[in-house]
Amino acid sequence: MSDINIASSNVLVELNISVWSARKLDKSVSKEIDVNKNTTTKAGNYNKHLLAGSDALAKIQKHASEIRDWHMRQTLPWSSSGGIRLLPMTQFFDYKKQMDEHEELFKERVNKFIGNYPNIVDAMAYKLGQLFDRSEYPIADELQRKFKINYTFLPVPEVNHFDNINNQMRQDLKEQYEKAYNDRVEFAMKSAWTRLHDTVNHMVERLSGEDKKIFRDTLVTNALELTGMLSSLNITKDPKLETARQRLEKIIVGVDAEDLRQSDALRKDVASKVSELMELI
Repeated sequence: MSDINIASSNVLVELNISVWSARKLDKSVSKEIDVNKNTTTKAGNYNKHLLAGSDALAKIQKHASEIRDWHMRQTLPWSSSGGIRLLPMTQFFDYKKQMDEHEELFKERVNKFIGNYPNIVDAMAYKLGQLFDRSEYPIADELQRKFKINYTFLPVPEVNHFDNINNQMRQDLKEQYEKAYNDRVEFAMKSAWTRLHDTVNHMVERLSGEDKKIFRDTLVTNALELTGMLSSLNITKDPKLETARQRLEKIIVGVDAEDLRQSDALRKDVASKVSELMELI
């Protein structure tokens, strides 16, 4: 394990986002389907979308998903559950600034949605027909509580936290924690390597496949974003990872996605270079 002090150069962050699903189990319809299909047992459930045909809530759900995706890109896993993640201190202030902006926009969209909620429910009475049941829709105050976004920063625990415990128990706890700590650092670094591998592999597939001219601009922009992030996400300062990062950065800096589509020579050159890099990672 590296001599780098992970605890002093990183912080843990836990993000929680909740959004109303607007889904409701309709027991009467579920029973009706069973009867119509002549089942002899309860074969399934009919989950009704209370806001079917309205994109007002879908926009908030999409934004929540985008925030989670952004959060995942900025951090590394610190546990198999994925709830708490590792954030390099070099990214701390940028992370907080951008997360505050995400949070503010999220709340603005929620407030706008709730302000228009009575009109949306009225529209559902027409759209859902006999499936509509006004009692299934929460009142505005109750609905507000179904939307939450919060994040918490926590220190990375260190083994010396056990110093005030008796000697034998302290030694046992230290050994147990050191193993768990090293496993988590290894898990985090494996995630960094996996991101690089998946990004380069995707570039190889898109630039060398049959449809090599068909790809999104994000093929390049996502790779460029990753080369910037890996400088911080390389928490053990693995020289091999840094070398691979630099090689990818050198390949794509100044390369435009549209130029790749239009120029067979450029596309072939980049494809060849990322293929070579792929063999090393």
